[in-house]
Amino acid sequence: MYIVQVHIHVKPEFIEAFKAATLENARSSLQEPGVARFDFIQQTDDPTYFEMVEVYRTTEDPAKHKETAHYNIWCELAEPMMAESRTRTVYKNLYPAEQDW
Repeated sequence: MYIVQVHIHVKPEFIEAFKAATLENARSSLQEPGVARFDFIQQTDDPTYFEMVEVYRTTEDPAKHKETAHYNIWCELAEPMMAESRTRTVYKNLYPAEQDW
């Protein structure tokens, strides 16, 4: 598994619009065969901070994800709502076993 955690800071006036756009992207992403999991979470003590935890089956699947229409629509909608550029951290899976995802 190839796991990407995306860190996003949104301008306060765009919180609800960002949530709507990202929920659509998350739901569509789960339809991709290379996506095992796609979590979208919001920080409780500062609601302008969000995380996406994306679990891909192979190292090639993130590139395939970035070719989809729903990802490109999300980028077009969401990027202007961000207070700063998003960052990401890549992880490797330790548990559960990959066949259990």
